[in-house]
Amino acid sequence: MPKRYLPHMDSIRTHTVPQWYSDSKFGIFIHWGIYSVPAWAYPSGRLGSIPFDERWYAYNPYAEWYCNTVRCGFGPSYEHHIKTYGKDFDYEDFADLFLAENWNPDEWAELFKASGARYVIPTTKHHDGFCLWNTKYTDFNAFQRGPKRDLITDLCRSVRSQGLRFGVYYSGMLNWHVTNNVMLSDYEVHHPENCTYEYADFAYKQMLELIDCYHPDILWNDLDWPLKGLDDLPYLFAHYYNAVPDGVTNDRWHDVWHDYKTKEYDSGKKLLDEKWECCQGMGLSFGYNQVEDLSGMMSSNELLQLLIDTVAFNGNLLLNVGPKADGTIPNSQKERLQDIGKWLGVYGKAIYNTTPYDRQKEALPTGETLYYTQTPSSVFLLIVNPKAGQSTLSFPALPLSSAHMKSLGNIPAFLKNDNGIWHLTMKNIPQNSAPVVFEFTKG
Repeated sequence: MPKRYLPHMDSIRTHTVPQWYSDSKFGIFIHWGIYSVPAWAYPSGRLGSIPFDERWYAYNPYAEWYCNTVRCGFGPSYEHHIKTYGKDFDYEDFADLFLAENWNPDEWAELFKASGARYVIPTTKHHDGFCLWNTKYTDFNAFQRGPKRDLITDLCRSVRSQGLRFGVYYSGMLNWHVTNNVMLSDYEVHHPENCTYEYADFAYKQMLELIDCYHPDILWNDLDWPLKGLDDLPYLFAHYYNAVPDGVTNDRWHDVWHDYKTKEYDSGKKLLDEKWECCQGMGLSFGYNQVEDLSGMMSSNELLQLLIDTVAFNGNLLLNVGPKADGTIPNSQKERLQDIGKWLGVYGKAIYNTTPYDRQKEALPTGETLYYTQTPSSVFLLIVNPKAGQSTLSFPALPLSSAHMKSLGNIPAFLKNDNGIWHLTMKNIPQNSAPVVFEFTKG
């Protein structure tokens, strides 16, 4: 898609990615809304790994897309809805069943802090149009329906009390409550007649409201922006950066502007020359999906490799949590966040505040994968899938002194340099070990 020139963008283009965002490396995404009541999607596969066509919409693995998936009129979600709720039960009636009766925002924030995340981004309005804050622009919100509570305000207060950054997700392109469209093959961006000036104005006003209410550290728009509202974007960005000078925005604004690029599951690219962010769930869906079991979830070690792989290639990981409708986070998700936090408590020095090294990744024939990160004073070697017990890894030497090696996790190890090949012998590695890390001091 060609770059679009808009007037009044020159000053905005002077904004750079703030250092806090580059250093943070790990954030929490939250998909929670009335779609958490049915909590159902067919686990068809990861985004980017299956054809993106009309059939994908009917077999959509994202539970947060339940409204659109059912409106397709065929497929597993449609059949489930008819069987469970009946053909006359409208999706928006779930708003009165979304009660959040067991929700404790302080417990969420404490868990996110313990996970080692540095920022949190909840969905304030997903594609279904249901808003989780007390917006003045629609009654279709959590303060008027369901929990009768301003969920975003309460969560923002709890998250920031833990010293974490707080961002907001907003679905600017889609709003099925307003348009009532079924997106079988294309979004409104490809059919501008489906998007009115009235809706573009509505999205603009709601985004300004979020900026003024929460001064979000991250402004995360989804999919795209209404074509008939593109001329508003320079004013929106100017207002945001004036309100939050060290704020940061993603790239889903019809290519008008971005601070960083996004990659979603297998869709998108790693970029060494530009800051980017990987967002995905622990399973196939962002919203809680009762159909998915543990077999469909990444293990704690797999999630740690995802974090390491992302950071080694200059990215941040935005890992999603999908709470239940009552406001509780499933234990399987809690446990993985706690495992990540424990690992970062030992090895976080190799993740936070780092930049990519000259090497990023090496897959060894023995099954281990090596990753590298660096700070001005150190280079870190991160070993994924280390073998249990004692093993020796052989790989090209780093241009550093092997005498300056330190095991961050106190793993007994010995390093020998043999004509430019390092032989690293490690001992006492437990079964199914999490990644281990060694630090090499520069100089």
